[in-house]
Amino acid sequence: MSSSPAGAVVPVTEDAAREAEEHKQRANQYIKEKKFALAVENYDLAIGVNPNNHVYYGNRALAHIRLENYGSAIVDADKCIELNPGYVKAYYRRADANLALNKIKLALLDFRRASKYAPKDPDLRRKLQQCEKAVKVMQFEKALATPQEEVVPAYSKVVLEDMVVEEGFTGSRMAKDAEGKDVVTLDFVLSMIEDFKAGRKLHRRYAYSIILGALEIFKELPNVVRVDVPKGSKFTVCGDVHGQFFDLLNIFELNGMVSEENPYLFNGDFVDRGSWSAEVIFTLFALKCLYPRSLHLARGNHESKNMNKIYGFEGEIQAKYTQQMADVFREVFCWLPLGHIINEKAFVVHGGLFASDDVTIPDLQSFDRNREPPDEGYMCEMLWSDPQEPLGRAPSKRGVAIQFGPDVTKAFLERNNLDLVIRSHEVKDEGYTVEHDGFLVTVFSAPNYCDHMGNKGAFITFSGEDFKMNFTKFSAVEHPDIKPMAYANNYLFGG
Repeated sequence: MSSSPAGAVVPVTEDAAREAEEHKQRANQYIKEKKFALAVENYDLAIGVNPNNHVYYGNRALAHIRLENYGSAIVDADKCIELNPGYVKAYYRRADANLALNKIKLALLDFRRASKYAPKDPDLRRKLQQCEKAVKVMQFEKALATPQEEVVPAYSKVVLEDMVVEEGFTGSRMAKDAEGKDVVTLDFVLSMIEDFKAGRKLHRRYAYSIILGALEIFKELPNVVRVDVPKGSKFTVCGDVHGQFFDLLNIFELNGMVSEENPYLFNGDFVDRGSWSAEVIFTLFALKCLYPRSLHLARGNHESKNMNKIYGFEGEIQAKYTQQMADVFREVFCWLPLGHIINEKAFVVHGGLFASDDVTIPDLQSFDRNREPPDEGYMCEMLWSDPQEPLGRAPSKRGVAIQFGPDVTKAFLERNNLDLVIRSHEVKDEGYTVEHDGFLVTVFSAPNYCDHMGNKGAFITFSGEDFKMNFTKFSAVEHPDIKPMAYANNYLFGG
């Protein structure tokens, strides 16, 4: 007999073993159908009946990876290896989970361990080589790193005057003000969108004008921005869009374009995974320049250097524009606000709530957000935390920040005289969920996420009159045949 997860020997009858195999077969079928949450549920049942089978943990780790529950995947891989140290897939999956968390050195150790058991596996050898290369690059960059106090921002090196728009340029052109400065107009935005739909790029001068214009606005904002929705007006909150440009346009088709009369808040994770992240971010930044008080943008966990390196945004900007522009975007993302409060009622944040009970809005306004997200603390939790059904708090299934229960949500709202938490950060089958006795809403606006999850997207509209929520669900629309992750780091997503 093998040991149970608690370390004790668990006798398993033949009937129980057969029942566990039936649960596993159903779970495996759900994996094939890309219904990963249902797969996890059935692996849970299999493990509940027979906790001694290492394969169940290894398979559940794969399902957790597909759900981006990297912390849970690592726990399952650990258990699988405890039960069977020679099971190659467990090392492989733990490495993939650590790669997703940008823990490249830990991933490299597991790829090396796996290669001892399967030295001829071509995919494993490729990932091992690419991971070794990535570690060498990290070490080289660390050796060359400039002390923080001497760093010159990349955006300060951009000289628009040196970027001449050629007479023969046929793409969208910005208007100019009386001083000759580029100006974003609605006509330009609409023309730019048509160019993007046709696969055309911005001129780099206009691209930088948009980025730097948005940066000026973000720098003037606090960590948590207060938004007032007047009576008789509506306000729309959208969740993750993740580079799904054509689904973003569908939101505007369904709900109207951003305007002074039709304000929006996009609650983080504009980029990565989808292969039109450049088009999404230029559209949102241009609209921010055009309507600075009517379009609100919050930082998500994917507006960060580590995520952009792994999940495609950096590679996409390098491919479509330049590395310098990718560096500028990285700096601008550090200035994005971290949260919003709507009508002194709703706290809107990408991830969720906190590891301590005494957090107030003034606390969240008090730190410097102009940095890459830390591994712990308020900023990390705002970007990464998730809700859970049980009371209290628990380690995150993602491996970053925490999970928080309904009692934590209610206590935070009472402490800060608020009524509701709205967050994003998680795929939902219907595009949204209402949890924690109605005090917490999750909204996710990327339908058929990564072209395979089959979920709806959703957005929320509020009335300034009574602040009543209305949910609109929508399906994915057709897009050109470019796969998700087309620009992602291929040591994680290349096979």
